[in-house]
Amino acid sequence: MSQHQLATSHATSPGAPVLCHHDRGVATLTLSRPDSYNALSIEMLTALEEALTELNDDHALCALVIAAEGRAFCAGHDLHEMQEMGNEDDYRQLFAHCSRVMQRLQEFPVPVIARVQGVATAAGCQLVASCDMAVAAQSARFAVSGINVGLFCSTPAVALTRSISPKRAAEMLFTGDFIDADTALDWGLVNRIAEDAELDNELARLLDSLRSKSRIALTTGKALLSRQRTLPLGQAYAFAGEVMASNMMAEDVSEGIDAFINKRPPDWQHR
Repeated sequence: MSQHQLATSHATSPGAPVLCHHDRGVATLTLSRPDSYNALSIEMLTALEEALTELNDDHALCALVIAAEGRAFCAGHDLHEMQEMGNEDDYRQLFAHCSRVMQRLQEFPVPVIARVQGVATAAGCQLVASCDMAVAAQSARFAVSGINVGLFCSTPAVALTRSISPKRAAEMLFTGDFIDADTALDWGLVNRIAEDAELDNELARLLDSLRSKSRIALTTGKALLSRQRTLPLGQAYAFAGEVMASNMMAEDVSEGIDAFINKRPPDWQHR
């Protein structure tokens, strides 16, 4: 699969940390620091943030994939870079920067899918948990291992406890132990697993399903899922009812219902 670099100052330079590829309504952002296990350096976070900003207004997209080159998906923050930081404010800015990127994924207008191979640790595991869905290779492993160096993974905990049950998240956070792909699937951290050689085929099946849907339904659903879980139950239902009533007025809904009744494929106006 050919890839091209994003048209930003970071992406056009040699050795760009993030690559972008477009294919039939799907954009793929690939972490491209394989020698450092795709650690989230400041440069990497900046490139991701710029890429998400650039893609946010691409109305041709039905999905975004976060992928990575090499043997690891993402090893978390760059510990060498962190070790060189001298004061608390530097760390505060780093974690705020990373948190912005994770929130941008959750606020992105269409579903975001992590394609996970190798290890996803600490902020790398946070990256998986911040995506709407994840497809993992059978050999993938996941951990939030800051506890092992005396650092509780506080910011990864925010995403993790919103992705899996609090007790399972607590076990990962307090032990730092790895879980395998089967456990990640059982716990709800990933949606699908595949043999390593079949990872891209499994991802393609999920993406083809999204490509067949109306984009207005995808964007409506993404916004609804993100917002409703912050509301008390009654307010969540009231908000969801308003969203659904508004969605019913979309041209694609009339088309979809007519297609279903007449047993024909829908001709979406919004793709």
